[in-house]
Amino acid sequence: MQNKGLVKLFALLFGLVSIYQLSFTFKANQIDAEAKEFAINKIPATDSEYDAKRKLEEARYLDSISNEKVFDIGIADYTYDEVKDKAMNLGLDLKGGINVILQISVKDILKGLANNSKDPVFRKALDDAEEIQKNSQNTYLEDFFVAFDAIKGDTKLASPDIFANRTLSEEITFDMTDDQVKPILKRKIDESIVSAFEVLRKRIDKFGVTQPNIQRLGNSGRILVELPGAKDIERVKGLLQSTAQLEFWDAYKAEELGGFLNQANETLKGLVNVKPTAEADDDVESQDSEDSQIDELLGETSTDSTSVDNTLGPLFDLIQAPGQQGQPVLAMFNAKDKQTVMEYLNMPEVRSLLPAEQRYVKFAWGIQEKGSELVELYALKGNRDNIPELSGAVIVDARQSYSPNSKPTVTMQMNSKGAKIWEAMTGRAFTQGSQIAIVLDDIVYSAPGVTTGAISGGNSEISGSFTLNEAVDLANVLRAGKLPASADIVQADEVGPSLGQEAIDSGMKSFLIALALVLIWMLFYYGKAGIYSDIALMLNILLIFGILSGLGAVLTLPGIAGIVLTIGIAVDANVLIYERIREELTKGKGQKEAVKDGFSNALSSILDANITTGLTALILFIFGTGPIKGFATTLLIGIVTSLFTAIFISRLLIDWDANRGGKLNFSTSITKGLFRGINIDFLKKRKIAYVVSGLIIISGLTSLFTTGLDQGIDFVGGRTYQVRFAQDVNTEEVKTAVHAVFESAEVKTIGGNNQLKISTKYKVDDNSAEADEEVQSKLFESLIPFLPDGITYDEFKVGSGNKKIGKMYSGKVSPTIADDIKKSSIWAVLGSLVVVFLYILLRFKKWQFSLGAVVAVFHDVLIVLGIYSLTWRYMPFDMEIDQAFIAAILTVIGYSLNDTVVVFDRIREFLNEHTSWEFGRTVNSALNTTLSRTLNTSLTTLVVLLAMFILGADSLRDLLFALIVGVVVGTYSSVFIATPIMYDTIRKLGDKMED
Repeated sequence: MQNKGLVKLFALLFGLVSIYQLSFTFKANQIDAEAKEFAINKIPATDSEYDAKRKLEEARYLDSISNEKVFDIGIADYTYDEVKDKAMNLGLDLKGGINVILQISVKDILKGLANNSKDPVFRKALDDAEEIQKNSQNTYLEDFFVAFDAIKGDTKLASPDIFANRTLSEEITFDMTDDQVKPILKRKIDESIVSAFEVLRKRIDKFGVTQPNIQRLGNSGRILVELPGAKDIERVKGLLQSTAQLEFWDAYKAEELGGFLNQANETLKGLVNVKPTAEADDDVESQDSEDSQIDELLGETSTDSTSVDNTLGPLFDLIQAPGQQGQPVLAMFNAKDKQTVMEYLNMPEVRSLLPAEQRYVKFAWGIQEKGSELVELYALKGNRDNIPELSGAVIVDARQSYSPNSKPTVTMQMNSKGAKIWEAMTGRAFTQGSQIAIVLDDIVYSAPGVTTGAISGGNSEISGSFTLNEAVDLANVLRAGKLPASADIVQADEVGPSLGQEAIDSGMKSFLIALALVLIWMLFYYGKAGIYSDIALMLNILLIFGILSGLGAVLTLPGIAGIVLTIGIAVDANVLIYERIREELTKGKGQKEAVKDGFSNALSSILDANITTGLTALILFIFGTGPIKGFATTLLIGIVTSLFTAIFISRLLIDWDANRGGKLNFSTSITKGLFRGINIDFLKKRKIAYVVSGLIIISGLTSLFTTGLDQGIDFVGGRTYQVRFAQDVNTEEVKTAVHAVFESAEVKTIGGNNQLKISTKYKVDDNSAEADEEVQSKLFESLIPFLPDGITYDEFKVGSGNKKIGKMYSGKVSPTIADDIKKSSIWAVLGSLVVVFLYILLRFKKWQFSLGAVVAVFHDVLIVLGIYSLTWRYMPFDMEIDQAFIAAILTVIGYSLNDTVVVFDRIREFLNEHTSWEFGRTVNSALNTTLSRTLNTSLTTLVVLLAMFILGADSLRDLLFALIVGVVVGTYSSVFIATPIMYDTIRKLGDKMED
């Protein structure tokens, strides 16, 4: 081998750099373990809240050393923050945290650009675009243009009532055509989404999560946010979804709306049927007391004490406590009745009762206090345009502070323009004795009065029942600025930290066992040469982890599976080389010559096999997201490092042994004659194989069209939760309880009988934070009979306690995203087939080779799908069709092609060597001589996958099962499908292979 010195240098440098990169990971883990130990020693287990307090203490410890030099490597020393930044990035499934895709509402942006136009054509086009989006791959803006063009008539986008308004007057004039306006709107939308991206980035930076990832996804208005390690997931979701729309409104006093509320209640009696409640019958005294308070507020007295009807009316029945005179709170209601109350107050028949000076009143809810079921109702002095006199656009700074009674608050500083308006508003409130409501995202946080005259200087304060974290987050959000439109979570994955740690433990255990089995097998089969392949394999793994760490790539649970699969790929390259060397030795060549020719002859097969696998991995990387992208990343890196270690490092070690006079047989006494002298007529058996494959495929297709597949939320949309219980539970009993709440839901055991996966499509089209909270709270209520006594909703949400009982994971996919995932998955599979067809055509010059390979791949995919369809109802593990399954299918395609290409390469070689042979003899000989390699590689890969399947994480079993089936079927198809199909098409068309 030439350039041995260069290879040694590269191997040494790559090895040292990998060790250097990984050293930061080891040091970071050591420091984190010390922090955990410190917290355990400080907070005893007898403390009732020891879990939460230990986490807080652990965070304080790490914060205290964040800027201290903690790692000295001789040539440089690093602080803890620097060490953490250089450590390997762990994905959500290994570290816990949250991964969401936010959809910035382009509809809201368009409304804003049109100054909330009431134009009927514009409004209808917005609604029609939403309907079109359900079955469209276009952006919302493109579908809006389609919808507008379909109904516009004489109306133009540049109408003064739509976009030719004062706000856009410098860019859009009324004489412009629609084609001239559309590019301007596209640019404006893009600017707004960029603004949203920057606002979110600033908020995340302030949150303090290490190694966050935020990126814009194309031009769809979607933004991906990955926060591995985030522990307070509810806090994160609030931070991401808050638009920070701050507004200041004058508020009505309770008595100013008292007459209207009374009229509204009377009117609703004729519109709404309300049955007397059991509570009303059981607690008449309490009701009478409340009645008198309401009458006092309305200035009325009851004259009929003989009434037998205990209901006051649809609206007054819902009042839990009336407002006080002179105060801005109209009344207090149960939080669960908020939607009903708003529906009542916004009925046209009710709104028409408002006097002229109050016709633009804006009803708003107050912030709900922790532990309280009640919420306050306010009435704000609105206007025709529904625009506040003062908004958050004037805020230049916001800080967390404390009130005189030491409660967290948020203080704000306004610019000069805002300061003048604020002074006028507070002066008016002082004179009138009224209040100013401070409203954030349509929720009234406080409505203080002004007792000392007009407030100058632009200072204001938001107070409420804040926790310290809430006040800090609110200040950060206001300082970062408001989002230009609402942001809904359309796809989400939330993983509890305990589940992530379990995944690391099981993943590493299965990885080490799989590695040990492979090392032992290579030693058993190839003797001393197996030692050199083992050394090359260990270096390969070191390089993979080093490159992952150096590139800042994210290691995920499927990524670990990718590394394990890479072990099989690396072994395959060594097996190809060693089998070719054994053949050369059998021919009577000397050891050095046999080694040289063996490496040379195997190179073509190794490159072809790895390139085809690499192409499918590349397509998976392009189309995949999150953990699946992590799988593709490790697979791609593994292919490159496997080529380097197998071709160069193994050669270096073998040449070194040969040069020092060592003898290598590339076998042991047990394996010396194994698979030698085999002469099977594979082509003669091809028709039997066609029949067997045909029967299996027909059975699978029948099941696919009747039973179907168990499609996960990735493909159909919905919400899914992984819940752990303190003891084993009956799946059917849980299903009955959940069905009673959601009407339809799927409940499956995952792992042990104390852990269930619950999926529902309840409110699948509603992406709001309120809908997410409603579904989760309903789930908790339905599961209360199966959970430990006394567990609270807050404990359930975070999976607390020693046994980590409660929600361990949750996921959400909106129907639009699910449709996108399904279509991109189909394109990924079809794209990989096309790419492979073209590559094989390029390498082998005949389309019959490409056809044989693609038919074999189709065969493998159909059998895997059929087996899934036939067995998913009976298997003791989850077999959902999701993105992980698509990753498995693409990997199966790559693996199947790997086997096929090795056989095709040998056929091509024999055609050149044995020109006098009949074509059938050439094909059979090629199949027989590659059989040793085929079986050796397949068995090694199966051992690796089975170790992961049996010992690895539950969430990986569906992916690994598909890979195991794919390896078995792929090995079979390369021998009995791909090659015979190629043979039959060439023979029937009368082509001469010697051409």
